[in-house]
Amino acid sequence: MGIDEYGGGQGPQSDVLIVTTNDAPGYRVQQVIGEVFGLTVRSRHLGSQIGAGLKSMIGGELKGLTKTLVETRNQAMERLVEQALVRGANGVLMMRFDVTEAADVGTEVCAYGTAVVLVKE
Repeated sequence: MGIDEYGGGQGPQSDVLIVTTNDAPGYRVQQVIGEVFGLTVRSRHLGSQIGAGLKSMIGGELKGLTKTLVETRNQAMERLVEQALVRGANGVLMMRFDVTEAADVGTEVCAYGTAVVLVKE
């Protein structure tokens, strides 16, 4: 697996600027739209669970699970962007991820933040 399979985030041509900070340097918040989120739940694959259990006994990174979590976060982020665009935003401030177990059958990943309209200064 290449390094590109272990990362995420926005590409340089995104329609929505997403930051984890309270503001975006070089931009002024013209309008606060409100909270937006993107949510996805992924079930666990039995084979990956067995492999992860075996790997945990000898140590090391669980590459299959790492890749799955990256894909899941990226999907949640894509849904966050879709929600922001639908509501008329071009920015999301204070973006965060929340990850929880979903009834012992999967993992819930939520990307959330505050949708805003940004104006370049």
